[in-house]
Amino acid sequence: MSLRLGFRRRIPKGEKLDVAIIGGGPAGLSAALYSARFLLKTAVLTENVGGQLLNTDYVDDYPGLGKIRATDLISKFRSHAERLFNVPIYDGIKVDKIEKVDDTWFRLRGNGVDIYAKAIILAIGSLRRRLGVPGEKEYSGHGVSYCSICDAPFFRGKNSVVVVGGGDSALEGALVLSGYVKKVYLVHRRREFRAKPFYVELVRSKNNIEFLLDTVVKKIKGDSNKVTSVVVENKATKERKELKIDGIFIEIGFEPPKEWFKKIGLKTDERGYLKVDEWMRTNIEGIFAAGDCTNVWIGFRQIITASAMGAVAAYAVYNHLIEKGLYKPNKTVISTKERNG
Repeated sequence: MSLRLGFRRRIPKGEKLDVAIIGGGPAGLSAALYSARFLLKTAVLTENVGGQLLNTDYVDDYPGLGKIRATDLISKFRSHAERLFNVPIYDGIKVDKIEKVDDTWFRLRGNGVDIYAKAIILAIGSLRRRLGVPGEKEYSGHGVSYCSICDAPFFRGKNSVVVVGGGDSALEGALVLSGYVKKVYLVHRRREFRAKPFYVELVRSKNNIEFLLDTVVKKIKGDSNKVTSVVVENKATKERKELKIDGIFIEIGFEPPKEWFKKIGLKTDERGYLKVDEWMRTNIEGIFAAGDCTNVWIGFRQIITASAMGAVAAYAVYNHLIEKGLYKPNKTVISTKERNG
């Protein structure tokens, strides 16, 4: 899915930018907005505009907007950067290779792109792991959720939901959901949890959370527009049963593109997330990162935190370019349209 305003642009071959932003989710679009406000020649390169927001239906935790459709929120993010600050957003693009060509320029190449940039902000997010079962894709955003903390309020007063996983995020999600719904089934493929003992004890203390251990989800069912049940199977006995539910929350972790990071020479943590400092700087001078692809706030992946990181990264790029003598602010303020024209 690619959310676009107008036609799909093609970035000119050999284009030279102050900053290239790779990724079109909240982190990337926030970085674009702030980069443009600093009058840096900026462009966003992305496979799909929206990032993880494409996996949800409604958002109600972004300040000042109340409950809003995810697609509408993406449009607002994009419109703010693209129309108000004239930042070109090129979607349908996958950057495969980044190399430093001299003291000034990075070269970015891939599907639909061969350009140069003085600095780069990586905001490519990370992919949530999928169960890969029938019904998961069909009901994504319609009862299938990948963020318990984000979507729990939409299930207030519902009868029952399933949470899949055995790590901190799954158990924390079950705890949050137990305050909104009458019954929570916690489905985990192993007999022991990987989560912190603190979370395990809290979950055990809740009388409306039922454990289904050594159990896997085999199928998600629904009617024309929402989830209605899930089929689970005990791995030891092979016994199957169908649970009538109102939603399923899949909390089995993320998968960052760690092999791609290594190919570029970027340092990651043990899970494959980019290591950044407080100013979103990576180990390669001139390359910054923001959002879900970083090792920052891993336990709290939210739109607002990704947006904040994008803004910080843009500010850090601005200072980096000035300190290196790669950008000199004009005394006479010029328009963003002129710089990005």
